Parts: sequence; structure tokens; C-alpha cells
Amino acid sequence: MKLLVINGPNLNMLGVREPALYGKQDYTALCLYIRAACEKRNIEVDIFQSNHEGALVDEIQRAYGRYDGIVINPAAYTHTSIAILDALKAVGLPAVEVHLTDIDTREAFRRVSYVRDACIAVFAGHGFEGYEMAVAQLISAQA
Repeated sequence: MKLLVINGPNLNMLGVREPALYGKQDYTALCLYIRAACEKRNIEVDIFQSNHEGALVDEIQRAYGRYDGIVINPAAYTHTSIAILDALKAVGLPAVEVHLTDIDTREAFRRVSYVRDACIAVFAGHGFEGYEMAVAQLISAQA
């Protein structure tokens, strides 16, 4: 199995951005966590991060025919991007939405997720562990 993990805007600022909310571990620590979670399951993984919506759409489109599933944390684009939703629908790969914080208990505007309609599951509010939960969900979906 080969997975693509996509992280959206400001995830590269982990450890600096609102540490009381997002924690003190940095983006490198998140990537190491994801790689370890996949390695112990013998899953190949590529990780991509961008602050630019079009780059995220391009990466989703490149996933077609190359990956078995997508784990996506679209970050702020969760609440605004129909383009990311459409890209996920276009490639037709099983996708799981992940958020470090529980977006359903935060500000009202964060409770809207356009991306959710193209995902088989959502894990929000579990910190780094949400990514591991997403990987496990994609494994289950392949079984």
C-alpha cells in the first residue's frame, strides 16, 4: 500500500503557531510520526505540504494512479476550498480528513468542511495520533 499525506497552510509552522492549541512539536516531528506510523505497517508514504491551494490541488491530481489513498489535513482550506473537494472527487481515491484540533468545537466558521464530502472518515482533535488513525482507516478500507 502506498499513501499520500497532504498538509495545508500553516502546518509548517507547528511549534510556533499557537502552541497552546496545536502543541509544541514542530512539523518535522509530525512528519517523523507519520513515517513511523506507516513504517510499522509496511506502508509506503509520501508527505506534501503547501500554503497554496493550487499546489494542493495539483498534488491531489498527481496522486491519481500512483497512490492507494490520501490522508489530508487541508487546514484553513477545509472551510473554503471547493477546488480541493473537486480534486478529491476527481481522483476517486479513498481519502481521510485529519485535523490536529477538534474543528467541530471551535469557532463557527471552522465547523464547515467542504472536504468532508469526499472523505470516508474524519479524525479531528486527536493531535498527531489522528494521522495514525487515518492510516488505519485506509488500511481497513482496502481490506
